[in-house]
Amino acid sequence: MLPNRSATQEISSTLMRPYTKAISGFLFPLHERIKGHTTTSVLREMERTQYLPVDELRRYQDKRLRDFIARVVATVPFYRDLFSQLGLAPNDVSSVADLAKLPLLTKPIIRDHTEALMAEGVGTLQRFNTGGSSGEPLIFYLGKERVSHDVAAKWRATRWWDVDIGDPEIVVWGSPVELGAQDRVRAVRDSLLRTRLLPAFEMSDAKVSDFLSQIRATRPKMLFGYPSSMSHIARHAQRAGIRMDDLGIQVAFVTAERLYDDQRETISSVFGCRVANGYGGRDAGFIAHECPAGSMHLTAEDIVVEICDVHGNVLPAGQSGEIVTTHMATSEFPFVRYRTGDVGTLGDELCACGRTLPLLTDLQGRTTDFVVARDGTVMHGLALIYVIRDLSGIDTFKIVQEDVDRTRVLIVRNADFDPTCAPRIVDGFRQRLGTEVAVDIEYLDEIPAERSGKHRYVVSHVDPMAAA
Repeated sequence: MLPNRSATQEISSTLMRPYTKAISGFLFPLHERIKGHTTTSVLREMERTQYLPVDELRRYQDKRLRDFIARVVATVPFYRDLFSQLGLAPNDVSSVADLAKLPLLTKPIIRDHTEALMAEGVGTLQRFNTGGSSGEPLIFYLGKERVSHDVAAKWRATRWWDVDIGDPEIVVWGSPVELGAQDRVRAVRDSLLRTRLLPAFEMSDAKVSDFLSQIRATRPKMLFGYPSSMSHIARHAQRAGIRMDDLGIQVAFVTAERLYDDQRETISSVFGCRVANGYGGRDAGFIAHECPAGSMHLTAEDIVVEICDVHGNVLPAGQSGEIVTTHMATSEFPFVRYRTGDVGTLGDELCACGRTLPLLTDLQGRTTDFVVARDGTVMHGLALIYVIRDLSGIDTFKIVQEDVDRTRVLIVRNADFDPTCAPRIVDGFRQRLGTEVAVDIEYLDEIPAERSGKHRYVVSHVDPMAAA
């Protein structure tokens, strides 16, 4: 294991870049203070706690949980009533293990009790919503505490890769929140921070060629965006013979979608950099991020992660199940035992990087990334993706399982497409889903992204957790 490192050692290389030092050390902290955020102090604490001995980190997490539950029960009507109905006092939830005494929080519950989930006397909260890629968008609210902690968690993970706020950055993103906020103030701020946003909604050849020109002109130290968008841009550069590995890019941060091995390889080889996977969301928070040693570290100071089976029972490390999160910086609008709809596994080993933050050892994607065969067998969508992925003449595709009897395959073809691929796709799908399953192939000029700008290769309308 690497020796313990101080926060000063973490950012020593940043000090060699004067402009970045000025932005990360003065301008951005000032920006956060003006907004009423405690981001900088939270970052300092996180850079200390990431190296705590394991037992001390657990005690730290338990204490934060106790304080969080006490605040929530005292100020949030929904949880005041819930604890009363369950016959529980706040001190009955004094450790991570005690969370199992509470029911799981679901999106329908949040929709039905939005007002009751707001803390009393908290003041103005910021309205957010999820992209709704797997159904109706979820509307919820965040306070300054939550935003400060999420920004600090992302900031810390960025520094793991020897990049910092103020280093040139290209962001490929499609969230309406970001794209709708490009007013003058934000444009000036992004210019000072040296961040350039490329919208991920439109990915035509002409648009992607322009993206590549902007990336070359910017010579960013880091990239940030969806893995599908990043790999699409990288493949375009390959086809056009445009070199992108001579720009000095340090790392490509990808998030918001499942990262497939071929996407990682394509992004890394084309841009000549490492790829760092991140996991989280607007609702659940900044849950985990990959370190240079290749491990996905949980943001354990803020977020408790449980892995649960279909009945809500907590599973031990090494077993796969639904990821359930408790974000301890959400006292203004609490997320306690929140069902993410994602599937993963926790590890109990330590990382070679020296950080003692626990590990997410397997992130399999959303429950809607799984498909269910007619006989009830649950399998990851990769089983169907592999049938299509290596066929020539297919630019992109999307698989939609409508029910156990019918699956649609949306395909964008190019001039190299071989019509004999169609029956091969149908046969391959039926081998996995059942010989009687209807497999409908639809050819499109373009497959629209989700409302959030993401691209999902597999969407199943069959609940795999119920099938299991």
